This record gives sequence, structure tokens and C-alpha cells, in this order.
Amino acid sequence: MLDSVFALAQGFSVALEPTKLLFALIGVFLGTAVGVLPGIGPALTVALLLPVTFKLDPTGSLIMFAGIYYGGMYGGSTTSILINTPGESASMITALEGNKMAKAGRGGPALATSAVGSFVAGLIATIGLALFAPWLVEIAIQFGPADYFALMIVAFVTVSATFGDSPLRGLTSLFIGLMLGLVGIDALSGQARLTFGVPELLDGVEVTTLAVGLFAVGEALFVASRMKHAPETIEPVRGSLWMTREDWKRSWKPWLRGTALGFPIGSLPAGGAEIPTFLSYTIENRLTKHPEEFGKGAIEGVAGPEAANNASAAGTLMPLLTLGLPTSATAAILLAGFQQYGLNPGPLLFAERPDLVWGLIASLFIANAMLVILNLPLIGLWVRLLAIPQPWLYAGILVFAAMGTIAANPSPVELVMLAVFGLLGFVMRRYDYPIAPMVVGLILGPMAETQLRRALQISLGDPMALIESPLAATLLAIAALALVAPLLFRGLSRFKADED
Repeated sequence: MLDSVFALAQGFSVALEPTKLLFALIGVFLGTAVGVLPGIGPALTVALLLPVTFKLDPTGSLIMFAGIYYGGMYGGSTTSILINTPGESASMITALEGNKMAKAGRGGPALATSAVGSFVAGLIATIGLALFAPWLVEIAIQFGPADYFALMIVAFVTVSATFGDSPLRGLTSLFIGLMLGLVGIDALSGQARLTFGVPELLDGVEVTTLAVGLFAVGEALFVASRMKHAPETIEPVRGSLWMTREDWKRSWKPWLRGTALGFPIGSLPAGGAEIPTFLSYTIENRLTKHPEEFGKGAIEGVAGPEAANNASAAGTLMPLLTLGLPTSATAAILLAGFQQYGLNPGPLLFAERPDLVWGLIASLFIANAMLVILNLPLIGLWVRLLAIPQPWLYAGILVFAAMGTIAANPSPVELVMLAVFGLLGFVMRRYDYPIAPMVVGLILGPMAETQLRRALQISLGDPMALIESPLAATLLAIAALALVAPLLFRGLSRFKADED
């Protein structure tokens, strides 16, 4: 405990440097702005900025990326409340009660409870991250190659099964990513694999090019392909922005309950932000003393899910920093950001670059304070952002994506790959295939292959070595359960439907 406090104090000495504060401010401002704009989430923004920041200071860039992640979680609530359009998927639940409050002229208190709840949850969850991350690192140090391989399998299965509606589609996306991870020179034999005589592919497929193509170009093409819907009407914020004493009384318990759900679930390999926000809404609906208000604008239905949403963001960073496992789309892109600077998140990172890790964790406290200060006074600006015409917005994204990719890798092959991945991203969105598993497959695939080969070399080729370790056997059993469970639930639901 004392070691964590001391390390965090050193982290603050890094995070409070003027340049790092500037990176944090840019991150939270950009994150809130993109969270407000429907369809442009933190994953897309970080993906766009990866090629632009490859020559900048690693610590500052990663602080900015984390600020974007936190800011995106904040900003998504603004559109949910004002135009009933979540900026990202985790804000869907906020729209249920928040938009009803706005239509009843209580948009101000809805935005206020969202901002304050996010601050409270982010603060408590970041303290949890600082306290529990070193403990998880101590466990991770004991992992052998077989254990790490089993952990990667858990990540593959859970990410594939939880993103999107169909586990099969998630696994298809994952296998495309794993196949792309095979491109390049084999580390063991030195032979070129799947390069087809293209010299630029000898170093493998760039994660940044894949991420920018799938998230930015694919999203722009998908938006352009859809027919124009009815224009969204922005609900004006009427009356006071602040909360009454009754609002505070009804909000503080949901904030704490939401935090208690969001942080641990966000830390799980199959966690994410959607599950705790749904759970929080259900719990608040059951515990409320004003059940008649639910569905018509209950403040508890905004306070709890928003707290769960932001607490899960800090929870997501725990497996990412300690084990190198991404549990959300944005975490997968953040992992690509680490690798861009030659850093591999995991237990060794805490020993090799404690200044970076603890500076990043300390910056989350600062970003959280910046967000609550920025969010309430700038609501008018965020509302004006919603007036930007979509053609301008996505045309700018395409230009920025192309320029960033060329700046990072000045090669026509890289630009062609960006276009191909963009078309692939469009097709996957069109047919409802999740994108995050592909990015996870490309990043973790080579690492899983390395650990598998090490385990087999140690055991002289005996595959039973993969289940001799109790930890590896347990993790592989969890992976098998995570793979089979969605199919069992689907089968049961069909059986019940047939009976009815």
C-alpha cells in the first residue's frame, strides 16, 4: 500500500509538468468533443491520432490518449440527454431517462448529475486502479509461457463473444486479425510469411494503418452510404444548470452503486462499459422510491449508469496496464499506441518504465478534475458542435486519416492498405461484424504465437504442457465456457420461444 502511494506521488511529479498538463488538457477537450459528436467515439479519435503522434513524447501522448478516453465517456452523455443520440454505445442507457428530463425542462440537472457522477466515479475508480494494479502485477510476474498463452486465448474468446450480436461473427473478425498478424518475417525461422513479394510487408501490417482504416475510413464510408434520416432536434437547456438539494439526495447513492459495478466489471476480460450501465439502470429502477418517474425522467436513471460508465473506463485500464489485455475497442487502440513507442504493457512495464505508468495513472486524477471543470461551463459549445454538417465532418476525417498515415509511413503501399482496410471496415459495419476483435487479433496474435512456441520448446514439443499448469488449465476452461455460454443461452431462448 505504502509503495503504491509513494509511486503515485512520483507519478504526480511527472503528470504535473507543464507539457504533460497541456497533453492532458488537449486530450480531455478532444475526448469530450468527439464524445458529443454522434458516431465518433474515443476509439476512432485515438486511432486517427496514432500516426500523428508517433514522433512525440510517449508519456505525453499516452496521457493525451487516456484523456480522450475519459473525455469520450463524459461527452457521450451530452448527446444522449439533448438529442437522444448516444455519442458511444455505453451512453445508450443515459438516453432513456436523460432525454426525458431534457424534454421536461430539466436538461441542466441531468447534465449536472452526469458530470458530477462521472467525476466521483472516475476519482474512486482511479484510486482503485492505483491500489490494485501493483497487486495484479505481483500475480502476473508468476505467469509462465503456457499461462500467458492461455490468458491470450481468454482475451481472444471473450472479446469475440462480447463484441457484436453473434459470437461466430466475432470469431470471424478475430481470425482475420490473426491472419494479418502472420504477415512479415517469422521471428523463429527468419522466413518471410504472406508478404507476396512486397518489401513493405516484411515488417508486418502496421496496427495504426489497420486501426485508422477500420475505425475512421470505414465509419466515414458507412455514414456516407446511409440514407438521410429525419433531422435530430436539439432539446434546449432550460432553467438552471445546477441540481437542487433533492437532486443531490437522489443522486449520491446511485453514483456510489454505479462505481461499485463499473470498476470491477470493467476490469474483467469480458467486461466493457455496456454491461455495468445496464445493470446499474436495472438496480436503480428496483431501489428507487419514485418508481412512477422511471421512463419519464428519473434522475437516478442518469446518475447510476453514468457513474458505472466512467468507473468502467478506469477498470479497463487495469488489465491493459498490468497484463497487456484490452477489454474494449478503445483499449485495443491504446495498446496499439503503447506498441507504437516500442512499449509492451504488462508486469515488466511497471519495472522498466515506472515514470510512464504512474505518470499516466496520476494524469487520470488530473484529467478527471479538468473534465468536471470543463463540462458544465462549455455545454453551450458542445451543443453548437452538433450543428456541424456530417459531410464536412467525415470528409475532414478522411483527409486527416490519409495525411496521418502518409506522415507515419510515407509509402504508396501503406495508403493502398488504408483504403483496403477502410472498405473492409465498411463491409463489416454493413453486415454487423464487430471491428475490435480484428484489431485485438493483429496485436495479440504474434504475442500468443511467441508464448505458444516458448511453452512447446520448454516441454520439447509436448502439447500437454499447455494444461499442466493449474492456472493455464483454469484459464483455458474459462475460455471454453465463454465460447460455449452464448450459444447455450441462445439455444435456451429459442427452446423457450418454441414452447411458448
